[in-house]
Amino acid sequence: MKVLGVIPARYDSTRFPGKPLALLCGKPLVQWVWERACRATMIDRVVVATDDERIRSAVESFGGEVCMTAPSHPSGTDRVAEVAERFQCDFVVNIQGDEPLLDPRMLEQAVRALVDGSSYDVATLCKRIESRTEIEASSVVKVVKRYGGEALYFSRHPIPFNRDGRTEPHYFKHVGLYVFRKESLRKIVRLPVSPLEDAEKLEQLRVLENGFRILVEETEFDSIGVDTPEDLEQAERLVACNTKRFA
Repeated sequence: MKVLGVIPARYDSTRFPGKPLALLCGKPLVQWVWERACRATMIDRVVVATDDERIRSAVESFGGEVCMTAPSHPSGTDRVAEVAERFQCDFVVNIQGDEPLLDPRMLEQAVRALVDGSSYDVATLCKRIESRTEIEASSVVKVVKRYGGEALYFSRHPIPFNRDGRTEPHYFKHVGLYVFRKESLRKIVRLPVSPLEDAEKLEQLRVLENGFRILVEETEFDSIGVDTPEDLEQAERLVACNTKRFA
């Protein structure tokens, strides 16, 4: 079975224009993501998907593979789906372009989950939340799941709601990388925005509302998303303190 990894990279960003080319310890973010994704042994090929010539030029300069896509895509998932149609593959991994310190083992874990979970359309990851700040933060997406790991719901709100407050339930943060069966991805991107997706601004709710099954594997690993220049500074500090880990 062939597994294609796609890194959607958009130059325009409201909070951080030019983010994929922002330098982290001398290398653009998109290079960090590409290099770490290439270390995932279960991914056969890694491609950057962009509609910007500056990003294309940067990727080619460090030896990465890049595909130019339509500028009209409303989401990274749509950009990933366009690229997936150009390759022979059975599974497609949507690798977030703003996760420069992503552990390759996270990608391998998610791919393996979907390869083994033949009744699921999508696989993703979650990590137990220990911080009350993260539980309350709307920027941290929470997930609840069935026994066995199937996703029930994703929300920016703390779920489950602890009504009595006697025993603290376990909360899980959704780690935003996705592995799709190619045929499922093809169907999902053709669907209109769903009501729950529109309310929470979470694409994965469109998947659930339309009856597709998402497998959520708990992981021990975590990463840092870079959404702002301040996040980039935090990543710089982390790399400086863990040079062997991120070499």
